[in-house]
Amino acid sequence: MSDFEAFPITKKWPPRNPEVLQLYSFPTPNGVKVSIALEEMGLPYEAHKVTLSDADVKSPEFLSLNPNNKIPAIIDPDGPDGTPVGLFESGAILIYLGEKTGKLMGANATERAHVIQWLMFQMGGLGPMLGQLGFFYKFAGSEWEDKRPQQRYIDEAKRLLNVLNLELAGKEWIAGNSYSIADIAIAPWLRALDFYGAKEAVGWEDHTNLVDYLERFTDRPAVQKGLVTPARD
Repeated sequence: MSDFEAFPITKKWPPRNPEVLQLYSFPTPNGVKVSIALEEMGLPYEAHKVTLSDADVKSPEFLSLNPNNKIPAIIDPDGPDGTPVGLFESGAILIYLGEKTGKLMGANATERAHVIQWLMFQMGGLGPMLGQLGFFYKFAGSEWEDKRPQQRYIDEAKRLLNVLNLELAGKEWIAGNSYSIADIAIAPWLRALDFYGAKEAVGWEDHTNLVDYLERFTDRPAVQKGLVTPARD
């Protein structure tokens, strides 16, 4: 049986099966990246719902695994050095899982480099900018009288969507014709535009390659399961 003594988070969210990977998450665009990847890779795992409330993400137990108080995070009892390993940051977790399984990282070194390139595009650009768009378009920022911040993120969202739309011309997946962790990182954030009610504002329907791309993504059975894991209720 795996030894989780070094991980205080397991006191608040005890594993039912300590032999399998433990996922601490909530179904947000960042959270579902890992559940989708685990489903696609066929890795056994146990999902623990960590809500976005301070009682969860700012609890001492959760902070012991992720001092940045953000989901998702994992503990892999079968770490690469023969001991359990804990990780946070969704992009780092995706790379770790891809390297662990040898899946969804491209077929060679060149493809792997392109996969990581587009993963970084999401981590450093698409995710943060669409997150700001959500704040200024749907949440508290939408009430601000000064609409310049909102327009800034609408314009930046349009720019980033255009980058992706052009890149996907004649391609099924962002890093080529092979589905990868880069797609798992990008597509959930595209879905967030619907949640933000911002599709019309950014001209979503004009990005026909992206519309088709997101449909291909959401048609995948592993994606459908990962999108609702862990369940909100």
